Amino acid sequence: MDTFAPPVQRIRDLPLIPKRADGIDDHRFLAELWQRGPLARDRMGMVHSFPHEIFIRLLDDRLTRQVETEAIRLRGIDSGPVFDFFAHSLLTSNGERHRARRTPLARSFAFPMMKALRPEVARTAEALIAPLADRADVDVLEDVAGPMPAQIIARVLGVPGGDVGYFTRLVYSAIRALAARSDHVIREAATDMGELTSYVARLLESRRQTPQDDFLTDYLRAVGDGDGALSEDEIRITIVTLILAGSDTTRATMAMTLTRLLQHPDQWRILVNDPDRWKGPAVEEGLRYDPVVGALGRIAITEFELCGVRIVPGTVFTPSMLTAMRDPAIYADPERFDITRQDHPRHSPAFGGGVHRCLGEALARIELEEAIAAFARHWPNARILGNAPGLRGLTGTRGIDAMHVEPGGAVTPPAP
Repeated sequence: MDTFAPPVQRIRDLPLIPKRADGIDDHRFLAELWQRGPLARDRMGMVHSFPHEIFIRLLDDRLTRQVETEAIRLRGIDSGPVFDFFAHSLLTSNGERHRARRTPLARSFAFPMMKALRPEVARTAEALIAPLADRADVDVLEDVAGPMPAQIIARVLGVPGGDVGYFTRLVYSAIRALAARSDHVIREAATDMGELTSYVARLLESRRQTPQDDFLTDYLRAVGDGDGALSEDEIRITIVTLILAGSDTTRATMAMTLTRLLQHPDQWRILVNDPDRWKGPAVEEGLRYDPVVGALGRIAITEFELCGVRIVPGTVFTPSMLTAMRDPAIYADPERFDITRQDHPRHSPAFGGGVHRCLGEALARIELEEAIAAFARHWPNARILGNAPGLRGLTGTRGIDAMHVEPGGAVTPPAP
């Protein structure tokens, strides 16, 4: 007699995700769900997956596509700056429109070109981090992790120096529209999304009137004419997407990677003793251990079977980044934070996959690596003040708590 239960055949038969009990963090909650099976459903009928293998499979464009405007429409938003972002962004498009929106950016954000920015990124990190070494209390998010990516992208785009503060404020307000937020926060974000889009339109017009030897001028040449030409809405929103996509994720990853290093003194000493050698591995482990994006959104475009479940077109998936990055089938002792681990996949899931893999991956890695190295050089005796920050959220861009650090004083160079 067969003692094994038959495979689940219908989505409605999958385990239902219960309400989370108070005091259970994201990782523990998801681990408990995974114990019931590799798939689960929520009350809206969306299918959540947990293993790394399924995460990768669900990025296959032959099976699923990127969520477009469906999620924002569910919130009752079908017009205005936030809707325009979702309607015209390469993040939320597929097929020909996605290719048309992505292609003009792809060459500019190729790895070799981004590597050329490393010295400037390193100087920016030094300028932000070194002067803070003697402070008793540094707000890492406000003083370093937030300003740094915004300053870098502002320089790439040619934002005038006097506008950088205003530009940075708009970026971190508008980006709240990309995650599940309360209605009043969405309204605030929408206002600043509109302002940011208008600011970008003025930058683009200035390059049309006075071309320069810079990124925006090259981008305007690359959008081209013909069948694949971008509309004015697409041109503006593509640049807005570029600005937003690498800001909040880099900010939170930088803060959480520093947090984990300071919580693990043995790992921190490894980095402090040789920052240039270990900055890359430290960032790789930070990306794995604390993913800033909780889960992706994908929609089935064909019928297929997954873990014995019959999937029909239109099924909405939220493959979990958090569990994929701590899957014991991929990572040895996945709950351990270890910058010396050797079992990272060649391509980190943190930057997505397939045709939607993050264009800004190279720049984000450079920013994170140079910041982490500068922390280690200038704040070797740093310690966290008060409660350590944590990330919150199972899907979309996760929120982060405040992070305060005592840098520990400037380093005295050794005597000659």
